[in-house]
Amino acid sequence: MRRDTFLKSLAALAASGALPMQAWAAANVKMMIPANPGGGWDSTGRALGKALQDAAVASSVTYENKGGAAGAIGLAQFFNASKGDPNAMMVMGAVMLGGIITGKPPVSITQVTPIARLTTEYNVFVLPENSPFKTMADVIAQMKKDPGSVKWGGGSRGSTEHVAAAMIAREVGVDAAKINYVPFRGGGEATAAILGGNVTVGGSGYSEFQQYIEAGKMKAIGVTSGARLKGINVPTLKEQGINVEIGNWRGVYGAAGITPAQRDALTEMIVKATKSKAWAEAIEKNGWTPALLTGKAFDEFVDRDFASLRAVMVKSGMI
Repeated sequence: MRRDTFLKSLAALAASGALPMQAWAAANVKMMIPANPGGGWDSTGRALGKALQDAAVASSVTYENKGGAAGAIGLAQFFNASKGDPNAMMVMGAVMLGGIITGKPPVSITQVTPIARLTTEYNVFVLPENSPFKTMADVIAQMKKDPGSVKWGGGSRGSTEHVAAAMIAREVGVDAAKINYVPFRGGGEATAAILGGNVTVGGSGYSEFQQYIEAGKMKAIGVTSGARLKGINVPTLKEQGINVEIGNWRGVYGAAGITPAQRDALTEMIVKATKSKAWAEAIEKNGWTPALLTGKAFDEFVDRDFASLRAVMVKSGMI
């Protein structure tokens, strides 16, 4: 049967009520990735798309990258172009909440439909291989002498690595408002800047820097987790006397204006995808921590995290 004939048949069955909503929604998932290629949201979105197909809840997945402003540009496009579309999804997470707090964009995350939290990943801070510094203590000593001379590179303003850098400054007695933070539109840009020595210290998820750390092109000097990450020999900030712990979670939202039944269908698809072999492989490969949360519990988590991030930013002088 031709694909167009098949899809028309699905549409007719769905309209008649003979086919579950999720079967029709699974015909072609449209995945908005509100970041440039090469970063954590990009790898999450594409891994999720592969898992949806592996779990046989999506027949195809198309992707669109739209980076900038901590995901706010992609969010606005997703909101305007996908209203009522039960097939549309958007990757998001803590970085987007931080960007909304600092940037106050015209479209907020509250205008689209929460589906699920997927993973948590902690940030790692790295030095380029030719850096005159060797440890986080070296970086902090220089920052205490001249805060502006230390360039912190990472994701958009309000990203977890930006928040972490401000928290580090506050913890060591430096005015967080004086830190020199250089935001990038995606993980690829940040990586290039670090490798090129254009920033003093870079921050992101470990998976984004792993190949460069293992090749000796970057030196990892601290992670934002409470305890050392399994299989990763990098000291935590807390081990180094810096009382900072912050995780970068990632999740997925549906379009504005979908019905409760359509939200339930998308949620069911995501839950099935996270049980697939493809998703398990992505978790292992990227060093992500599974953190599935759906429904009301996810709604409440986002509200709490939004308030918590805002409080941290206020204390750190970011807003």
